[in-house]
Parts: sequence; structure tokens; C-alpha cells
Amino acid sequence: MKESNAELVVGLFLIFGIISLAFISIKLGKLEVIGKPGYTVFAEFDNDGGIKQGASVEIAGVSVGKVNTVKLENYQALVELVIYRNVKLQEDAIASIRTEGLIGEKYIQITPGASDKLIPNKGKIRETESAIDIESLISKFAFGKV
Repeated sequence: MKESNAELVVGLFLIFGIISLAFISIKLGKLEVIGKPGYTVFAEFDNDGGIKQGASVEIAGVSVGKVNTVKLENYQALVELVIYRNVKLQEDAIASIRTEGLIGEKYIQITPGASDKLIPNKGKIRETESAIDIESLISKFAFGKV
């Protein structure tokens, strides 16, 4: 009888440990989009600048979503964004690929528009600014082609 009680306690402790590990992994991995459902918006860029899945989408420095996928379509980078449900984007909003600091991570900055019309679920941001290619700028400057 003492063995079965010990096995039960060890089993419960193991289950509690696995649940705790899953919770910590979600919080540290910033997979919080699961807890904040949203809607999908697409943006096309000539150059994605190396933006990755899971990158932040920000308005005025505040995270309002995440990059869901990045794929090639019609020789352009098609970026799928998941925007939190409480954030509404105007149809004349501008999406730009930016870098945190000089060599930091890439993220998408959205500049809100002034239109009364909103981008619907599965809609597209029409105005985009691709990432700045620092290597090409440096080579142009270095070789005097500015």
C-alpha cells in the first residue's frame, strides 16, 4: 500500500512538472498569440530583409501582432500577419520592415492611416516599404556611386 501511494505521488509530481514546463516554454517563447486570437492581414514587399516567422508587428512601439508566414509569390515576399483582434487597421495604413538598432532583429512597423475604411480579415495592406539593404548602401558609398 505504501508503494502505490509513493507511485501516485511521483506520478502527480511528474504531471505537475510537465504542465509547468509547457507553461514556461509558452511564456518565454512568446507564443502568446495563441492566447490573443486575431485576424489575418497580408503585405507584399520587394525585399523582406530577412524577416522571420514570429517577428513582432508594432504600432508606435507597441506590439499588436506577429508575423505568421513569409513566402515567395509573384517574385515578391508575401508576409502574413496576425493582428490582435482589438487593433483595427485602416486601408491606407503603411507597413514597413524595420530593424531594432543597427544590427538587431527585424520587425514590421505599421503606420496607421486616416481612412474610415478598415482592412478586413484576409485583406491586404496596399502600401509597403521594403527593408533597407545596408550592404548595398555601403558598397555604393564605398565605390562612389551615391
